[in-house]
Amino acid sequence: MTGVERQRNAAGDTAEPDVPAEVFAVRDRVTWRAVWRLTAFLILFVASIGFVAGGVIRGAGVGSAAFMVIGVAGFLLFGAGLAASLGGLAARRPVLELDASGVRRPARWPLPRRSGRLLPWDEVAAITALRRGVPGTRRGEQDYVVFLPTPELAEMARTSDRPVLVALTMRDVPATAAAVPWCFAVGPGWDAQLPRIVKEARRRRRVPVIDRRTK
Repeated sequence: MTGVERQRNAAGDTAEPDVPAEVFAVRDRVTWRAVWRLTAFLILFVASIGFVAGGVIRGAGVGSAAFMVIGVAGFLLFGAGLAASLGGLAARRPVLELDASGVRRPARWPLPRRSGRLLPWDEVAAITALRRGVPGTRRGEQDYVVFLPTPELAEMARTSDRPVLVALTMRDVPATAAAVPWCFAVGPGWDAQLPRIVKEARRRRRVPVIDRRTK
């Protein structure tokens, strides 16, 4: 994303005649963190089965009942976590999709695909790139791409100070609530980073791009 590209953007731009028909899908790669989380759920799930088995072997009694209650609770809780982790890894649903119709936030597994949300290109006033976090810390900095659904939010992204723009990435700020469903934290494991996402979006609709990552 260059300064020249941002200057060439105009609010009255229309879709290019050669809008790509294919869907551009961004997925989160399988990371070691996801593998370790799956392993942790598996260990806790097996431990819960052990608690239930221990309660049965001990026979009747308060201790046995306590073991079984803890085991059943863990079986249900960690079993659900294990199923969700396995299903998410197997489904490999995109975290973001761009197509000729608009910007799509796919529903997370196990929700049905039809429950995902779509922002039509006609309702995208601008795209803004933000950066949040503190360099040098453990969490560091993270880039965000926000598809702004109103001209008011686009104007805010253009003119507000950078500390104010953090509101676009937060869920509990009423003034920017309309942007919440279309704010994407660009994860380090994504198979496409912010410049590629913006490029693919503008291939489908020449909406203005506001880069506020450094100013």
